[in-house]
Amino acid sequence: MTIYFYGADEVPYGCFSNFSAHGFDLDGRWWPTSEHYFQAQKFAGTRHVDLIRRAATPLRAAQWGRDRSRPLRRDWDRVKDDVMRRAVAAKFAAHADIRVVLLNTGDEEIVEDTDTDHYWGRGRSGVGRNMLGRILMRTRTRLHADQAHTGDKAHGGVR
Repeated sequence: MTIYFYGADEVPYGCFSNFSAHGFDLDGRWWPTSEHYFQAQKFAGTRHVDLIRRAATPLRAAQWGRDRSRPLRRDWDRVKDDVMRRAVAAKFAAHADIRVVLLNTGDEEIVEDTDTDHYWGRGRSGVGRNMLGRILMRTRTRLHADQAHTGDKAHGGVR
């Protein structure tokens, strides 16, 4: 069974959304959502990073991050997947409750159910790259491996 998610308010899989209110520390700063982190990294090394980090909502962070009047970092296309991996990993490391939700998906396929994003989600055609779903599944695999390594299956690898 494929697990589809999109809105941050959906139960139980809304926590997979980059808009979900699950903040984390990464790169020496607090990020309110993974969307804030992801969008800010488009401008690493500039004043725009803190502006986006302090955005009142993830939607606002996304709007600012997509504003092409700001100078997008030159290597963005090359690093964007790694930026997303780091944000997702930090988010699920910081929150045991959502880590359990992710681990409880077993080995099911996870798909961001959006028809507007062919790269991060399934896209209008339904056969998009689903890179966010892939990153979530890779994160799940790593969490399972960590869990097996620590031998703590009851608490999602957290002691």
